[in-house]
Amino acid sequence: MDTVYISHGSPMMAIDESIPARQFLKSWQQTVLKERPKAILVISGHWDTKEPTVNVVNINDTIYDFYGFPKPMYQLKYTPPGAPQLAKRVKELLMENGFKHVHEDKKRGVDHGTWVPLMFMYPEADIPVCQLSVQSDRDGTYHYNMGKALAPLKEEGILVMGSGATTHNLGAMHPEGTPVPSWASQFDTWLKNALLEGRYEDVNHYDSRAPYGKKAHPWPDHFYPLHVAMGAAGENAKAKLLHHSWGNGTLSYASYKFTAAK
Repeated sequence: MDTVYISHGSPMMAIDESIPARQFLKSWQQTVLKERPKAILVISGHWDTKEPTVNVVNINDTIYDFYGFPKPMYQLKYTPPGAPQLAKRVKELLMENGFKHVHEDKKRGVDHGTWVPLMFMYPEADIPVCQLSVQSDRDGTYHYNMGKALAPLKEEGILVMGSGATTHNLGAMHPEGTPVPSWASQFDTWLKNALLEGRYEDVNHYDSRAPYGKKAHPWPDHFYPLHVAMGAAGENAKAKLLHHSWGNGTLSYASYKFTAAK
């Protein structure tokens, strides 16, 4: 099973048919991953905790973790089965690989970084889903190592999916149709080249090696899911750009797949 990183962009993708990434996600089962996962582990930029935490539930509730959006957004439901066995497996793998404290949340459902893309990728909501949190006070290497610990999952039929945004500076967003500013395109292009060339160490240290790394990600919560997906693919994995588009001037929807080395 390949690992993936999805730029989920604005929550409005759930109801706005004009957002190009929506069509990309709707074609997922036909064009990207024809094999049905046994379960999905999502590392979402919208779950940020002090220490790694998995949600251990039987049914995932829909979390509306956004404010001031149109009423139809709050009427959407996506309630896939939980994956308690996968959650325990994730905890086991992390603790075996040096992550001493891994917690269980027995109430949390799926946040919009998870359910918005999945409602298009797997609209039947019949594949078990587990979430794993990020730790935004740590660095890229920490999250890459988290991914490395989870690498066995892809041999077990589990889809490891990071969900965030390739650029995520909410203070610099503009009205739809605004030209992409230079800083956003430079960072986005640097990242694409680094991933396609296998320069994962550079990506781990993006904040010092990429142009406008801090501008693209003033807070790294939406970027670290990429590092987990990258690490989970294993050494010398090959990256492929699956989709690329822009929204709100500065929000990149670039999404990637990582295929393990043969």
